Amino acid sequence: MMEAAELLTSLTLFYFLGVNTVYLTLSVLAAFSLYRNWQYRDISALPTAYSMMAPPISVLVPAYNEETTIVASVHSILQLTYSEFEVIVINDGSKDRTLEVLKEAFGLLPFPQAYRVQLKTQEVRAIYRSTRHPQLRVIDKVNGGKADSLNAGINASRYPLFCGVDADSILQRNSLQLVTQPFLRSPQMVATGGTVRAANGCNVQGGFLNSVDLPRNPWALLQVVEYLRAFLFGRLGWSRLNAMLIISGAFGVFKKDVVIEVGGYRTHTIGEDMELVVRIHHHMRSLGRPYKIEFVPDPVCWTEVPEDWKTLKNQRVRWQRGLSESLSLHWGLMFNRRGGWPGWFAFPYMAFFEWLGPLIELTGYFWTLYAYWAGWLSWSAFVLFLLLSLGLGILLSLFGLLLEQLSFQMYPKLSHVYKLVLVAILENLGYRQLNAWWRVVGLYRWVRHQEGTWGEMKRKGSWQKPQ
Repeated sequence: MMEAAELLTSLTLFYFLGVNTVYLTLSVLAAFSLYRNWQYRDISALPTAYSMMAPPISVLVPAYNEETTIVASVHSILQLTYSEFEVIVINDGSKDRTLEVLKEAFGLLPFPQAYRVQLKTQEVRAIYRSTRHPQLRVIDKVNGGKADSLNAGINASRYPLFCGVDADSILQRNSLQLVTQPFLRSPQMVATGGTVRAANGCNVQGGFLNSVDLPRNPWALLQVVEYLRAFLFGRLGWSRLNAMLIISGAFGVFKKDVVIEVGGYRTHTIGEDMELVVRIHHHMRSLGRPYKIEFVPDPVCWTEVPEDWKTLKNQRVRWQRGLSESLSLHWGLMFNRRGGWPGWFAFPYMAFFEWLGPLIELTGYFWTLYAYWAGWLSWSAFVLFLLLSLGLGILLSLFGLLLEQLSFQMYPKLSHVYKLVLVAILENLGYRQLNAWWRVVGLYRWVRHQEGTWGEMKRKGSWQKPQ
């Protein structure tokens, strides 16, 4: 029994060593990418002449029961500093007053637009145009989910690029200008994504971000550090290898013709954003066509994160189910002879460390604790396990915070830094393990083929002030 215990403990240690080695490698790649990003900052500071070179873009905002935040979100998009763009809000059969508040706030009137169906969607009941903002249109359609709403927006869009933005999000004024820069640098660029941060605790007035602050709610505060780590060296590191498999549905830009070519957003999946990106990788690699997908850390999208454990749990369960669906639909990309970095490194990493990882992690915790309690595991092996599983996790969270402070300083107050350092330590001592459990639940529900939906999140909108 002692030998079996040592073998299982060794495998658990190997898992934690492997996942943290990958994280450390990504953090080094992210640091190099941030250095390159600093070199482009001078270019982004050229306001008028450079922005006129930017391609026109359609901003798509799918909305389902978003009456609390939708007006402020649309206001924030309308005030973006960009040469030519349109805003299309897709009301996906909301049961609340989403459509009514849009009509009141923007003076909507029916608009007889020629609607070209390139992607099949649920029935479009009406299209409205704002009498106050000519570039704003609203589509009212039968409920079909977020993916179906985005497809409807693509059908109605006029421009070669489109940007998907969540209805509870606020964009900084230069966000579009920054996130489209890779399309100017390379004709092979097919998709870009920006950073998403927690808006909870911030001060937003009439769609304008007036000040950045940390949330007082402990659940939201934990997610601030989590988002910093995930975006700053997770996606930034994979982007350096052209192997990023996730672009957040809250803020991503795509070439419209490429998305239509691969069939648009898949409506029968929960993680439609990741599935689309993986499908683009799979499609382009199979055809042998050169392409690029890039993460741009500067453009920031502020979004409301859950402030209660039940809503947070439902969100993470959905995310894990979405990951499961995205990977299972594209097994052919893994170890494909044309797979490159996405197929030979990013996909196996996602499959082993992100998809099955939560199950392995929780099993490792319970087994190691039991083996030590039963006397099958030495004190030195137990300490080594804690260093690999918890110590390196804390180190990585602190490194993500360091990258944030060196690069962007979104939280400039010294009190902010102290609080974030404390949270970076505490989130590895319970919160991360709770997240792993929720992800196991998501994996179980995917295995059982339990039906999933777009889902609803409790919106408080306390960070938004009256105009």
